Amino acid sequence: MPMRTPYFVVDETALRHNLEILKDVSERAGCKILLAQKAFSMFSVYPIIRQYLAGTTASGLYEARLGHEHFGGETHVFSPAYRPDEFEELLSYADDFVFNSPAQVRRFGPLAKAAGKSIGLRLNPECSTQEGHAIYDPCSPGSRLGTTLANFDEDILPMLDGLHFHTLCEQGADALEVTVQAFEEKFGKYLHGMKWLNLGGGHHITRNGYDIDLLVRIVTHLRETYNVEVYLEPGEAVVLNAGFLVSSVLDVMHNDMDIAILDASAACHMPDVLEMPYRPPILNSGEANEKEHTYRLGGPTCLAGDVIGDYSFDQPLHIGDQVVFGDMALYTMVKTNTFNGMGLPSIVWRDASGKETLIKSFGYEDFKTRLS
Repeated sequence: MPMRTPYFVVDETALRHNLEILKDVSERAGCKILLAQKAFSMFSVYPIIRQYLAGTTASGLYEARLGHEHFGGETHVFSPAYRPDEFEELLSYADDFVFNSPAQVRRFGPLAKAAGKSIGLRLNPECSTQEGHAIYDPCSPGSRLGTTLANFDEDILPMLDGLHFHTLCEQGADALEVTVQAFEEKFGKYLHGMKWLNLGGGHHITRNGYDIDLLVRIVTHLRETYNVEVYLEPGEAVVLNAGFLVSSVLDVMHNDMDIAILDASAACHMPDVLEMPYRPPILNSGEANEKEHTYRLGGPTCLAGDVIGDYSFDQPLHIGDQVVFGDMALYTMVKTNTFNGMGLPSIVWRDASGKETLIKSFGYEDFKTRLS
């Protein structure tokens, strides 16, 4: 029986391909690579990922618990501000705590140190290398993420085991090189005597054309210059191009142009389309007017702006046709929502033999229990 659309598919062969690259980088550079769960937290595949990576990173209590219970290895956590009523429980899951400000270090650092945890401070080198991703730029003016040099407090240095920065989004090693230079100019003197340096995420290591040799040189330089353990915490690179979202055409209409209504929604199932904005790839499609038949693809919600984009196809679309979106493992399943009462897509695992297995499906109760 055909699978009911929409559903996500995560492909084992593609996932392992990425993981082999990351493992090679880890071994060549002598660094540790962690899974950033904010991008991908399909814990049923953690047993595979932990064969290659050293642990997980979390943005708070629930992700830390998930990583601790289902992944193992090292569990790292960063939060812009920790909740006092959650911190004691968080201490039972996380090994490494990164704080966002000197004030947070002074407030929670002694508790973490007393529990035998490693602690660090997130820094803002005020070096933006992004274009078009303002919503994901931690170095934008007025950013709340990381401590700038002007706000650095040297009095907390004796408490710190490490330093952290995260400034990239879907970028190459060239952007990291620029950032590291700015970081060393501002904060390099504080690295001497630290145990570790975390370079954050946003590294598109598994993308075709990524300069892995440059990344290895950067990490090696930092390790040898400052005698620190270096961490990378990519999320996207782990599952880049390893997932798909399979949808179906519900209706075809015309209003100045041809429009296809899908059972997949930008607002509910791939919100980065509206937030960034982001144009997801579609199998066997082209840009608008590149192929013979162009359609504006929209979702089934009542939101006027629930539009995925304009795409062209070799053949006209008909009701019941499948439209398959690529690169749908990252920042999709973790962001889905039930706005408008939309159902959540099922999750399917495609193993190395090509066999597809339904991992989880969702229904009315998943919508109802979020409310009261």
